[in-house]
Amino acid sequence: MTPFECVPNFSEGRDAERIERIVAPAREVPGVTVLDVERNADHNRCVISLVGEGEALLDAVFRMMKVATELIDLNVQRGEHPRMGATDVVPFVPLGTSTMPDAVRLAEKLGARVAKELGIPVYLYASAAKRPERNDLAKVREGQFEGLRTAIATDPARAPDFGEPKLHPTAGAVAIGARPVLIAYNAYLTTPDVAIAKRIAKAVRARDGGLPEVKALGFEIRERNRAQVSMNLTDFHVTSIHRALEAVRREAQRFGVAVEESEIVGLVPEDALFDAAEYYLQLHSFDRSAVLERKVRSIATSGPGHESIASFAARLAARTPTPGGGSAAGVVAALASALGEMVLAYSIDPAKPAEDLVAASAVLNEGRHRFLELADEDAASYDAVRQSKKARKERPNDPAAQEGYLKAVRGAAEVPLETARRAVELAKRLDSVRDRTRAALASDLVTSLALFRAAAEGALANVAINLEDLKAAGQPTEGLESEVTRLRPSP
Repeated sequence: MTPFECVPNFSEGRDAERIERIVAPAREVPGVTVLDVERNADHNRCVISLVGEGEALLDAVFRMMKVATELIDLNVQRGEHPRMGATDVVPFVPLGTSTMPDAVRLAEKLGARVAKELGIPVYLYASAAKRPERNDLAKVREGQFEGLRTAIATDPARAPDFGEPKLHPTAGAVAIGARPVLIAYNAYLTTPDVAIAKRIAKAVRARDGGLPEVKALGFEIRERNRAQVSMNLTDFHVTSIHRALEAVRREAQRFGVAVEESEIVGLVPEDALFDAAEYYLQLHSFDRSAVLERKVRSIATSGPGHESIASFAARLAARTPTPGGGSAAGVVAALASALGEMVLAYSIDPAKPAEDLVAASAVLNEGRHRFLELADEDAASYDAVRQSKKARKERPNDPAAQEGYLKAVRGAAEVPLETARRAVELAKRLDSVRDRTRAALASDLVTSLALFRAAAEGALANVAINLEDLKAAGQPTEGLESEVTRLRPSP
């Protein structure tokens, strides 16, 4: 499965029955799950979070848009949030092994269908934009429904990417695009003065010299008698939730007000919340793999021992730090063990099993399970190194941070070293009984031995990288280097 998230925004946030009618068609599409429905009466807007495979997700969103086109009339719709369409914006977000080019293709395909079948002009934005200025959604939506009605027909720069240069009479236009995960984050001030919220928004947003990857507007939320700074964090790795909040707080103090509370609209990556927790709790060397739910989840679903080869290969191919070469070496060694077990299973006489062949099979079976554990441990050890590097950078004079880093690097060397050691030992064990295996399985035995050699060589390469880091830190590495030399094949 190549999953995507899609987060269509509809210009209706007050009528719960209407919103459910818009969402209902998506619930009926196989392979698509409605994750969340958020609505805001003051903004008069709802945000729907869906996840699914590409074609099914595209179909679900189109069905929702068709209903929204029938129900929402922008000639009478009003709200605090800027809008140009009944379906205002539809971003596709790649997840897992999905890629941004894949998401762009979905946006383009949906855009062509919407223009043709619904008669709604479509602007491609963000990563799907065909014009540089349309990377910014605010530029695409400039003038809103009322202003765009004239501009789309008279200004060539405002011509849509799909459809005729005229608005749908009631449903307006829509922006369809592809983007990374976005966090919609709002801060409520201890004042109803929207002018203050707007000045704060201007100070913190990127386009006016504020925080990078932050878009912000100021709104009056009448039902709460409060002003709101509404933000989109377009890359939380660049500007995190807590840094955005602290910036709003600092600006608010200039006007004698404070942040009363904040909220997240829609879904949020768990790492964004962990970032905030580490900041406010001052957890300078926190290992996120120690979170109970993550640990249980990793045991239940994420390791190579609990997923298909195709799934693991897809994770390996993704542009993520883990799994990497050390994990791949562990999985290859597990395959070598399994193939060796198969050779021995056919070579052992059930009527008179040879004890040494049975013992060799048992050792290979134990090794197969251990190699899969080592594949998981290699990924975890690399994550530990990354976290400890971050802690050492933040606290360069803290001995505990330095000690944690050295411990993590040594662990990252010892895990692949165990993989290499076991691979070499099991290869020798299997080779020692080669002449007593069935001749018809000779190619399988050769393949098993070749896989063991590849696993050992790859694992030792991972050891070598970490040894360089230990040497650079002035740590003794003689014992590890001696073991590496012993395990390397003679030239």
